[in-house]
Amino acid sequence: MDSIQASDSIIHFNEPSYALLNKYVNGGNFSKIFVLVDTNTHTYCLANFLERLETDLSIEIIEIEAGEIHKTIDTCVGVWNALSDLDADRKSLMINVGGGVVTDLGGFAACTFKRGISYLNIPTTLLSMVDASVGGKTGVDLGHLKNQIGVISAPDIIIIDTNYLDTLPKSQMRSGLAEMLKHGLISDENYWNKFKDLKSLNLKDLDQLIYESILIKKHVVDIDPFEQNLRKTLNYGHTLGHAIESYFLSKPDKIDLLHGEAIAIGMVLASYISTKLTGFPEAVNNEIKILFKGFYGHVEILESEYADIIELLKYDKKNEHGNINFVLLEAIGKPKIDCLVDDNIIIDAFKFYNS
Repeated sequence: MDSIQASDSIIHFNEPSYALLNKYVNGGNFSKIFVLVDTNTHTYCLANFLERLETDLSIEIIEIEAGEIHKTIDTCVGVWNALSDLDADRKSLMINVGGGVVTDLGGFAACTFKRGISYLNIPTTLLSMVDASVGGKTGVDLGHLKNQIGVISAPDIIIIDTNYLDTLPKSQMRSGLAEMLKHGLISDENYWNKFKDLKSLNLKDLDQLIYESILIKKHVVDIDPFEQNLRKTLNYGHTLGHAIESYFLSKPDKIDLLHGEAIAIGMVLASYISTKLTGFPEAVNNEIKILFKGFYGHVEILESEYADIIELLKYDKKNEHGNINFVLLEAIGKPKIDCLVDDNIIIDAFKFYNS
C-alpha cells in the first residue's frame, strides 16, 4: 500500500514502513529514544517492534497501566517524571506503541515535555489505527470525563502494521470497527455498504478497509485540522456515546464498556434522532439498529439512568455558548453539524434503542 501524506504526518503501512522508520530515526539528529507502552503492548507488541527498530541510539522503555481509567493527568505526570529522570532533552524522540490511550497520552506528554519533543505513533489496535492515531488529537481524561485536556499536534510518522491486530481479543476488534462504520455513515454510502455483512470480512478485506478509513479521516482533518467545521462530523455518535462511556466508567457496578461499543450505541441513538430532526429515512435507521445490535449485542441502559447520561452531555467538547451540539445525518454520507436536540427526543432515542 502506498504511504499517505497528511498535512502534518506521513502514514506508512505494514512491513515496508520499518525501513522508512529507521531512515527517519537515524537521520533525525535525535539524542535518545523513549518507547511508551502499556502493560499489554509491553507483553504482546514491544519485542516485535524492537526487532524492527535499527539504531545505535539509546532506547528507554516507559510503561503505563493499560485501560481508559489510566488515561489521566496523574499517569501523564508519571511519564513526564520518567522522561526527566532518564535525562530526556528537546532532541529526544518519543515512540508510542499501543492503542488509543497510549497514542493520546503519549502524544500529549511529548507535545508538552520541554514545550514539545518529536513523537511517532505505532498504533496496535484497530481503533487506534483508524481513529486515535490520525489527526493529531492528544490528551487525557478529566476524572471520568472523556478527552477534556489536550492539544492538537500531529506525530511526524504513523506506522500502520496490521500484524499487531493478531494480538487483539475480538472485543477490541469490534470496538475499532465502530469507527470505521462511522466513517461510512458520515462520508460514503459505498464504503458503508461494504460492512453490511460484517461476519464475512477476512483480514485481506480488513487491510483495504483500514486504508480507506484512514483516507476518509485524513481528508476531513486536512480540510479542518482544528475542528471548526467539517471535522465535527467525525464526532457522529460521540456526543451520546462519550456520555454513555463516561457514565459506565463512573459506575463500578456497570460492565466494562469499550470506546467503540459506547460509540456504536451513540450512533444508533443519533440515527434515530436524525429521523426526527433532519429527515433521515426511518427504513435506513432501522437497518442501522439491526446491524449494530446484531454485531455488538444489547447493552442494558435503564430508564432511571437516562437523566444522568443526559446531564453528562454538557461536558461534550463540541458545545458552544451553552448549547449541546449534535452531529446528525440527513442521509448516509450527508451529515449535519451543530444540531440542537430536546431532551425528550433523546429519551425517545434511548427507548428506541431498548425496544
